[in-house]
Amino acid sequence: MAKPHNPPPEGWDRHSILGEIRRQNMTLTELARRADMRPNSFGHVWTRTVRKAEAVIADFLETDPAELWPDRYPIPSHRSYDIRKHGPGASQKRVAPADRAEAA
Repeated sequence: MAKPHNPPPEGWDRHSILGEIRRQNMTLTELARRADMRPNSFGHVWTRTVRKAEAVIADFLETDPAELWPDRYPIPSHRSYDIRKHGPGASQKRVAPADRAEAA
């Protein structure tokens, strides 16, 4: 495996990731085959989170997945709404009371 180039000064984007993979004479399809994954998984990595494909690409480029996709890492520990932090949300099912002053 060839030594990877330093990350681009403006950061990694789809084109710089693909360019670096191709500079090392590799393709996403071949990476998928070596990881025993479907090539479509690697194609989806640009638009959605595919942790295993991200890890394979990052490992090939000898970097951390968080460096390639900083908006996807760190992985949140939970996805529930924290009422203590954000306060109660407004219920969409609750009907707002009529404004009697306006009605009179």
